[in-house]
Amino acid sequence: MKFSGKIEKCGLSPMRKFHPYAVAAEAKGRKIYHLNIGQPDIATPPAFFEAVKNFKQPVLAYAPSPGIPELIQAVKGYYDKLGIHFSSDDILTTTGGSEALEMAMECIMDDGDEILIPEPFYPNYNTFVRVTGGKIHPIPTTPEEGYHYADRAKIEAEINEHTRAIMVTNPGNPTGVVLTTEEMRLIVDIAKEHDLFVIGDEVYREFVYGGEPLASLAQFEDAADNVIIIDSVSKRFSACGARVGMLISRNKELVSHAMKYCQGRLCSATLDQVGAAALYSVGSDYFSAVRDEYKLRRDTCMEKLSQIPGVVCKCPKGAFYIMAKLPVDDTDKFQRWLLEEFEDHGDTVMFAPGEGFYGTPGKGKDEVRLAYVLKQSDLERAMDLLALGIKAYNAR
Repeated sequence: MKFSGKIEKCGLSPMRKFHPYAVAAEAKGRKIYHLNIGQPDIATPPAFFEAVKNFKQPVLAYAPSPGIPELIQAVKGYYDKLGIHFSSDDILTTTGGSEALEMAMECIMDDGDEILIPEPFYPNYNTFVRVTGGKIHPIPTTPEEGYHYADRAKIEAEINEHTRAIMVTNPGNPTGVVLTTEEMRLIVDIAKEHDLFVIGDEVYREFVYGGEPLASLAQFEDAADNVIIIDSVSKRFSACGARVGMLISRNKELVSHAMKYCQGRLCSATLDQVGAAALYSVGSDYFSAVRDEYKLRRDTCMEKLSQIPGVVCKCPKGAFYIMAKLPVDDTDKFQRWLLEEFEDHGDTVMFAPGEGFYGTPGKGKDEVRLAYVLKQSDLERAMDLLALGIKAYNAR
């Protein structure tokens, strides 16, 4: 049977590829500390479950294709508090941020087109881009520079006749890089000057640890036709399973095209939208407490990493990930060895090997992404296991 050449160019997620090895390790009685998946352990606010419980309509009907009015108004109100004002028609509800990304790519990319994305990047971007027939053109960064990419010369050197957009994750997954207002302005200006879209994947917006005000590429109203925002309740409210995201843009033509996809898939799940709308009633105290918790975890990881000889890692300023260069030859081999051969008192650890976060062949082989989504005692144990594993692996 013949399959699409586009789908055959897509790979499996590096965050999940070692699942069979993890199952085998657990069958041997091993306890695995998971730093590989960005699944927060923070409790979802009760408002979500209460709203679903109180849903009394006799028929669970299709929601409107753009989203239920209550959710769109809640999202609109959220941005109003940031000083960023959208009309209801600028907001489309999607099945998670993933569908918003997929819709955006389908609306702007054709066969042979390119999108600039700083590497390392969220690996699933590959799938969303490749199924359009386009490809990711990486903006190179290095761990030694803290994965910094907001540099005019660095970005413009990668623009060519095939470039259709620049996409950034801010705060960054997997790097934790947070753009300053000046850096966001620079990227928007480059997009305007070269007639490109600029896509801001901003699902980690709340997770900044230096006291910075919450920011968005959408704050630059002079770039209304260029900017596309991807948002979601998944990380913000620790509601990954709700699968509620948003595609937001003041570009009316883009939204009109995206609506074709919204109507084609009919609607996002009605009950998930009901619960998500209620989440936006959560107060600022919730976010302050969550930020404090993640900052403590980040600092724990950084302290532990600093004690491992040969690690290269700059302190991330946001999200809940650390990208680090380890003193091993190949983190894919290292991860498999940790699951098949290593244990300390019955325990081992998982991370996401770095090569899958790169578009440039051969890069990232000695890097890892660590998701600090475990409670403090488990996180400390996981980082100690990483240090013990490195030492034992290199002593083989």
